[in-house]
Amino acid sequence: MFLSFFKSKKWAVWAYGGIIFISLSLILQTYLNIQFNNWYKNFYDILQNAKERNVEEFWAGIRLFLYLAMPYVILRVFISFFSSHWIFRWREAMTFSYLSYWRKVEKDVEGSSQRMQEDTYRFAKIMEDLGVDILDSIMTLIAFIPILWGLSNKVNLPYLKDIPGSLVWIALFISVGGLIISWIVGIKLPGLEYNNQKVEAAFRKELVLAEDDKVNYAHPVKIVELFTGLKFNYSRLFLHYGYFNMWLYSYHQITIIVPYLIMGGGLFTGLITLGILVQVNNAFAQVRSSFGVFISNWKTITELRSIHKRLKEFEHNIDYKKVDWE
Repeated sequence: MFLSFFKSKKWAVWAYGGIIFISLSLILQTYLNIQFNNWYKNFYDILQNAKERNVEEFWAGIRLFLYLAMPYVILRVFISFFSSHWIFRWREAMTFSYLSYWRKVEKDVEGSSQRMQEDTYRFAKIMEDLGVDILDSIMTLIAFIPILWGLSNKVNLPYLKDIPGSLVWIALFISVGGLIISWIVGIKLPGLEYNNQKVEAAFRKELVLAEDDKVNYAHPVKIVELFTGLKFNYSRLFLHYGYFNMWLYSYHQITIIVPYLIMGGGLFTGLITLGILVQVNNAFAQVRSSFGVFISNWKTITELRSIHKRLKEFEHNIDYKKVDWE
């Protein structure tokens, strides 16, 4: 899965050059996010004191937003475009390295063709998406923790105001607690996803074989049997995703109001301005979401774990151990 791309001289430029290029792009994106955070404070302070401020300041704020937003949009699009080409090269490396070994195998595991054709792409795609999110989160934490730490001086709640960097610690506590609960609530999902791919592969294989031989394949009884297994597994999957989504959506909604609960009182006492409240909310959201990157991607991680298990089984079946990566 990894060696065919990252240990091959043929793909070294794409593999490592791509990572470096994406990382540099994410650094620039993080810089723009910091500028947005500063913009929030200044712009909302203008709105709060609209009667005392000049309308030109308002329009200057709008222009500044556009100067930041347009490069941000272009950068995000370009990162997505480049990443798509990068993951396709990873898929190509995996596919052709698997292919030479698979042709020598006499007995296949279930869904071998699907594992080479579909699972390789899905694995590379998820790894790229997850990798970009993790890199982005690390850079965001490096940039925004000092900002949120400094803004913690504006906290005026008992006990919390005496803790240096209280907003950072609260964001960390919420994220770690959410991750633990997510793991407990979603503990059965990887196994169900794996079983789901197995029954889907069996159903697909029967239909594919029937394309060339409808006499011996895809009989109604067989199709009903396979689809019943599919339906049973999906029912279990939907049930477990149901209560997991209940937890996940509740978690995201609750975390939205946390910074307002902590800082909102200061707005009415005059300790902070509206601009600072919005700035704190944005910085807190950046840090909390970065700490909670695995919670936000839990469904993706669940799918990745099931695909990884399928590809490991496939590699074991084709004796994919000693490979010349030159």
